[in-house]
Order: sequence, then structure tokens, then C-alpha cells
Amino acid sequence: MFHARFAVIPRKTTHLAKRLARLFSKQKLLSAVHVMGPTLFAFTFTGIANVAHAQGTIDFSGATTLMATFKTFAIYAGAVICFGGLIFAGIRMMSGRFQDAIPGLFGALFGAGVLGWGAGWIGSLTGQPM
Repeated sequence: MFHARFAVIPRKTTHLAKRLARLFSKQKLLSAVHVMGPTLFAFTFTGIANVAHAQGTIDFSGATTLMATFKTFAIYAGAVICFGGLIFAGIRMMSGRFQDAIPGLFGALFGAGVLGWGAGWIGSLTGQPM
């Protein structure tokens, strides 16, 4: 008796080498070189000219000025946050609600961190004195 699971199904067998030979035929490769050759040649000399032209043209004086502005902002923002947190906590403490003053104290601590560490970190990025 013949079982279907033992039936041999004929398959189309193509080897990898034969498929690649058809894909990269000599005529197709010559056509690709003919089309892309002038472009690659132009890119080769354009890249060399741009690298030679770009040497010594980078100026970071604007970056130092910008970082000084960020440092100044961090100092002022930290001072305002710290002072605002202390005022908030002081008003809550004077009214007798000590538990409500805790967020204000943490805000003051956060402002002090921005004031000290933030400005110091920004200044260290550009080598500015504190």
C-alpha cells in the first residue's frame, strides 16, 4: 500500500553558485561600473579636497560663551529655587504646619544642588574658573 507521507515531491534544485552567476553576470557588472565609475571617481577627489580645506576652521569661542550663559542661568535658577523653597517652608513652619514644610525644605536643598553642583559641572565642561 502506498502512503502519501513517503511520496517524493520533485523540487526545483538551483545551486547558490548558479544563482549568483546569473545575478552577477559579466555584462551586468560592466554596466554597473560604467554607470557608477565617474561618480566614485569624483567622490574620491572631492573628499580629499574637503578634508584638506576643513583643517583649522573649527572655532569654539561661541560654545564657551554659550556655556558661560548656561552657568549664569544655573546660578540664578538655583538661587531662586533655594530662596523660594525656604520662603515656602518658613511660611508653613510659622503657621504651625511643620509636616507641610518638608517639601519646601527639599525644594531648598534641590535649589542649593543646582546652584552648587550644576554651575560647577557646567563650568568644568569648558574649563571656566568657579
